[in-house]
Amino acid sequence: MWILLLLLILVVFGFGFGMQMLWYVAVALLVVWLVGFMRRGRGGGGRRSGRRRR
Repeated sequence: MWILLLLLILVVFGFGFGMQMLWYVAVALLVVWLVGFMRRGRGGGGRRSGRRRR
């Protein structure tokens, strides 16, 4: 019984640690996306925005 309780505690602790790490990964990806958005600008199109296609 004690082993089952210990395993349950370890699983819950591991899940909580994993969820916290996922939050950190999500925040890091959001920061990278925001930096890319600010560098590209809101106009979109990138390098070809001023050229017309024939």
